[in-house]
Amino acid sequence: MELHSYLTISTSTAIIIDKSNIEDSVRIDLNISFPVLSCEFASVDVSDVLGTNRLNVTKTIRKYSINRDLKSNGFEFEFDILPSHVLKHDEIVDETYGEGSITLNSHSFNKLLHEHPVVAVNFFAPWCHWSRLLKPAWDKAAKVMRQRYNPEHDGRIIVGSIDCTQEPDLCQKHHIQGYPSIRIFRKGSDFGAVGDNLGMKVHESYYGDRDTDSLVMKLDSLVSSIGLDSVTHDFIDYATVRTAPHQEGCRIEGFLWVKKVPGNLVITASSKSHSFDASRMNMSHVISTLSFGPSITPTMMSDIKRLGPYLGVGHNRLNGQAYITKREDRANVTIEHYLQVVKTEVLGLSHKLIENYEYTAHTSLIHANTIPAAKFHLEFSPMQVLITENLKPFSHFITNLCAIIGGVFTVAGILDSILYNTCKLAKKIELGKNF
Repeated sequence: MELHSYLTISTSTAIIIDKSNIEDSVRIDLNISFPVLSCEFASVDVSDVLGTNRLNVTKTIRKYSINRDLKSNGFEFEFDILPSHVLKHDEIVDETYGEGSITLNSHSFNKLLHEHPVVAVNFFAPWCHWSRLLKPAWDKAAKVMRQRYNPEHDGRIIVGSIDCTQEPDLCQKHHIQGYPSIRIFRKGSDFGAVGDNLGMKVHESYYGDRDTDSLVMKLDSLVSSIGLDSVTHDFIDYATVRTAPHQEGCRIEGFLWVKKVPGNLVITASSKSHSFDASRMNMSHVISTLSFGPSITPTMMSDIKRLGPYLGVGHNRLNGQAYITKREDRANVTIEHYLQVVKTEVLGLSHKLIENYEYTAHTSLIHANTIPAAKFHLEFSPMQVLITENLKPFSHFITNLCAIIGGVFTVAGILDSILYNTCKLAKKIELGKNF
């Protein structure tokens, strides 16, 4: 038992002030799925009390379109297709062009898709500021296209508009989440029978400037390679097509660096040239991974299994948790997570084995009139847990071993003396009875 005790490494735990340098940052690894937030507008923002304010972090973040079952089509959403500037609009509004685009509904929209090679559609909302800025230029461009490519004699392109307040189901079917959204549909570009996308149309999103000249140039380029007798989409150069998200959800994965001060990690819909209907936004999400600090590899865990009871599972407390808002929660729901993060450092016999961050988490639903978001409020503790491994010195082992051996001899001597004296007394008693 003493040998086993000597060979066993013991640990001691202490609470001390966090000795990290003021410039130290902490890595956050995340993998979060949003079933009904489009990758077009999903933005990851980081801020803290020191004034750091990074909006729409993209360098270390990847996005994948997913469906409501959290399944991805495998293609990463490209950040470079999104404009980094405020889009240009017409400075002077020419009212003489009137209603140039065709007003579409669900029936007429599907009918035109089967009759014309290209259908360009502006999905808008009348209350939207950006939709109102786009409308004059869109109608003017539509009238120019009608004059150049008469629908009765040419018909290679149709320019239309859909009011999403009047056709909410049609807009939802095509995953319209920001207004206005310009989509370009090409004849014959059906998906095959692929899951829940049966009957959906492959469509391109237009992310360019919204002035008349830019719109006319884009629409002209769509028609230029189409013959008058074209009924197929063989002319499409798929290498240049900026396909809009096929699915309405988004999986956000990657990592961020944050300072060890109180701050916020916010995931929401954001755009410099779109408006959002907060009442229709849904920030439900499933957290696959959310951890702080260096990743704990399987090799590291196998080397420190003896520390399992001390480390616990607090470093991935939210992993596998789903936060889904229900109909009774109403709209405009922001999901807020309050995280208190504590550093745990393990010092081995010769070097530092691991630096781990554990956290507690509390979640609440907030109803507000602002655009809903998923917020992670980060609070780093000024204290840290220090776990130190201790090995008994050899001298302690020898001393205890000698004490055990000496104790055995002493106890054996006492027992021997008691037994001897008992036997001696018994013999005296026996001799006294004989006389």
